[in-house]
Amino acid sequence: MGCLTTHVLDTSQGRPGQGIRIEVYRLEGERRRRIGEVVTNDHGRCDAPILEGEAFTEGEYELVFHAGEYLDRQGLTGESPRFLDMIPLRFGVADASQHYHVPLLVSPYGYSTYRGS
Repeated sequence: MGCLTTHVLDTSQGRPGQGIRIEVYRLEGERRRRIGEVVTNDHGRCDAPILEGEAFTEGEYELVFHAGEYLDRQGLTGESPRFLDMIPLRFGVADASQHYHVPLLVSPYGYSTYRGS
């Protein structure tokens, strides 16, 4: 059974990104439909898959990581306006029977992602 998961790592502090709010959207042509919201746990992961089963279908999605809120809580406010605040990651799901793991590595001045499993 396919599913969508994530994991956030704070590379500036070398630890999991705890308590990061993530909005979940499905993209339908020009339409962006909000389908949920999750928050990372103490390990930087979500307690359950973001999407799975019938809710997880082929198509395009967007995860919006509220990194600025997290960085503020960590005392990493930096300059104003901050360089990174909300980080949108858009990606496609070609085969919803597979596991799509979309991790985020974040710091106050940069981020990266990849498709894991």
